[in-house]
Amino acid sequence: MYINKEDLNELEFPQLLAEISPFAYSPKTREKILELRPMEIGEAEISLKKTSEYLSSFESSNAVPFDEYEDIENELKLMLIENYRLENSAFMKIKTLTEQIGKLQKFFPTMPETFPTLMEDVLVLEFKKEIIDKVDKVFNRFGEVKSEASPVLKELRAEIQVAKKAIQENFNRALFNYGQSEFLDDIRETIIDDQRVLAVKSGFKKRVAGRVLGLSKTGSITYIQPDSVVKHYFKLKESQEEEKKEIDKILRKLTAELAEFQPQLWRYQKYIFDLDLTRAKSKFAELINGVLPKINRHKTLRLREAFHPLLFLRNKAENKTIFPQTLSLTDHNRIICISGPNAGGKSITLKTVGLLQLMIQSGILVPTHPKSEMFFFDKIMTDIGDNQSIENHLSTYSSRLKKMGGIIREADANTLLLIDEFGTGSDPELGGALAESFLEFFYDKKSFAIITTHYTNIKLVVEQLPNAENAAMLFNEETLEPMYKLEVGQAGSSFTFEVAEKNKIPRFIIHSAKKKVEHDIVNLDKTIVKLQQEKYEVEKLKTDLAERKESVEDKRDNLQKLNEQLQQKLYNFQKLYEEEHRKLQFGNKIEAFIDSYVKGKSRKDVVKDFVKILEQEKFRKIGADKDESKRLQVVKRKITQQLKKEEVIDKIAETNEKLEEKRKTDRELWMKVGQRVRITGSTSVGTIEKISRNKVIVNYGTFKTTINADELERI
Repeated sequence: MYINKEDLNELEFPQLLAEISPFAYSPKTREKILELRPMEIGEAEISLKKTSEYLSSFESSNAVPFDEYEDIENELKLMLIENYRLENSAFMKIKTLTEQIGKLQKFFPTMPETFPTLMEDVLVLEFKKEIIDKVDKVFNRFGEVKSEASPVLKELRAEIQVAKKAIQENFNRALFNYGQSEFLDDIRETIIDDQRVLAVKSGFKKRVAGRVLGLSKTGSITYIQPDSVVKHYFKLKESQEEEKKEIDKILRKLTAELAEFQPQLWRYQKYIFDLDLTRAKSKFAELINGVLPKINRHKTLRLREAFHPLLFLRNKAENKTIFPQTLSLTDHNRIICISGPNAGGKSITLKTVGLLQLMIQSGILVPTHPKSEMFFFDKIMTDIGDNQSIENHLSTYSSRLKKMGGIIREADANTLLLIDEFGTGSDPELGGALAESFLEFFYDKKSFAIITTHYTNIKLVVEQLPNAENAAMLFNEETLEPMYKLEVGQAGSSFTFEVAEKNKIPRFIIHSAKKKVEHDIVNLDKTIVKLQQEKYEVEKLKTDLAERKESVEDKRDNLQKLNEQLQQKLYNFQKLYEEEHRKLQFGNKIEAFIDSYVKGKSRKDVVKDFVKILEQEKFRKIGADKDESKRLQVVKRKITQQLKKEEVIDKIAETNEKLEEKRKTDRELWMKVGQRVRITGSTSVGTIEKISRNKVIVNYGTFKTTINADELERI
């Protein structure tokens, strides 16, 4: 992908990378982040997937076992030198790095659905546990060479311990013996060159046998190592020198053994650097609510609720509100022309789209709605801000023309152009005409572009181009405050006089300026303002009505369900009551039979009466089954009626489609130049002046407007 350094700076890409780099563990990874640039789509997609997968570990309890590390690049280069010996710390770094790889190779396969790309990356590596075993054989967990590293070292360390013990015992004995006399000073002993020595009064130094190691500053004390300690001391020094040589021999051997694994260690290091980079990007994504949108191979970009990441962080720190933007670029809608008042958010919208595009093409997640869609451009070219150069004496307009010349040479169908204040800086009419030609050139080149302008002629040209669209930054006409909301499909007013009035420009000057402006331009600007305000109010009302309708429907459904539940409960209670009452009556009858039998009624008569009751119960049971059957038939009938209603609704919808098709056919017959028309729901009547596809220019006498043919009705 092509983008020059100046364009990267205009889109604040270096500032964005500076926000990401502190999240990396290694200084080398931080440098690599600062040098990130857009990449090919295949490479970027893999990077995006890895970042998205790592980000998911923050949002769950599945923390990736990856901690701070030290790089071993220098050690990897030095270990190949013949008979070279690495430092103790280097072996521990190599071991820690290898252990990290082992942990990750065990972790990612436990959740293949969550970390498919990260798992694939780590499983490619050949894990060598021998590296850890070899280091553990020589070093303990504190990074010290173990006595068991070799038999010779073990023997030498045993000798050192014996010598140290002998020195300690003999010195204590000498201290005790001389302490009984007046030979020692009050301090009795001190340390010289890491050795315990007797503090002997200089007047008695010849009375104490031993090696003199020094004098006090005044010369009153002589420091002597007793004879009984000297021979053991020299034995200790000799053993310690031999120990150093043996350790050096062991570590040279270990260095040579680890050098055999140098290719694997290089791959470990490269992988860890890459994982560090992925982690840093995912930590930044967590901070800005970054997501992985759908990546298209076809040319469709749909940003929903997109934020400028740096502005998001600044406003969040200052507890300010930030407004997201929603827009689309496709083959059928390649150019968006944004108009509206100054300080309304036009430039921020340009920078938001440009910066998000750079992020996604550099493998960085973007702060948008998850259902957003993006595709990759070959080139991103910008013209945002003041490019005046003192060194070469170019004016702002000249420098912008020079940059525009470069854009014209490079622009093609795979280019995204972001141009702020299109055509400004020169005579309004001439500059506007030149800007119009630029726009038509980019349109013919099939380039994708988002431009901002105040020129009316640019807005009108965009209305006439089938694959271009106007958009406006909304402005509250009552409070004279920008709303920072992008409204696609409608050109915006610059609110020149309104903004001037807000900034306390005297009204007589504003009225004078209005008189100097052409009448048609003022009327057109007023019409744009009115239409924009009406559209906003209609959208607001539509949204409010939709929410209320949805709320009412939800309440109605809930009430209906509650009513059905109550009816069912009532029916169940009724059935229960009837059943219990029947059982009570049946029990009373049985009780009566028992009483009559006890009082002497014949057994035959009692049985005869009981059989009668059984017959009655039998007929009742059969009748109850019939009633249940009838109830089920009623339910079935209701369901059938509901299905018929739905069929009627489908037929009505089909009829409406046919009517709409007929209206479209009729419109094609009467939609001609000269036909008197009006906007549906409006009272103003105009005349069709020009028809271009589905766009119609209507002349109202004092001004003209461009509108969709579907919104017109014949007079």
